[in-house]
Amino acid sequence: MSDDASTRPPSGPPTGPGTPPEPSEPTATSPPPRTPGKDPLRGSRTSGIWVAVVGLGILLLLLVVFIAQNTQTVNVTFLGWDGTTPLSVALLVAAVAGLFLAAAAGSLRILQLRRRVRRDKKS
Repeated sequence: MSDDASTRPPSGPPTGPGTPPEPSEPTATSPPPRTPGKDPLRGSRTSGIWVAVVGLGILLLLLVVFIAQNTQTVNVTFLGWDGTTPLSVALLVAAVAGLFLAAAAGSLRILQLRRRVRRDKKS
């Protein structure tokens, strides 16, 4: 069965030299255009806090599952310290230490860029 374009009805509004242009003004049936800043569903501090609370709740749930599944005891040796701890605690401590190292490096870079911007403004 062939699909011939000449036998199909047009799928959209007619366009061509004899058709009038679309009206640019709103009609009685169309809603008025939105103005910036008047959106009733715009984000707010409260909605941002709500999203953060939900995200932290999900993160804590995943953390509890992680700790519950990794309870094996492991030997840890670091800079002369020696001891045993659950695997989940060792991994979480390593992750937090890595987070602090990354935050320190990022903070130093931000301070460096701020100093450069202040110096460039003065000159």
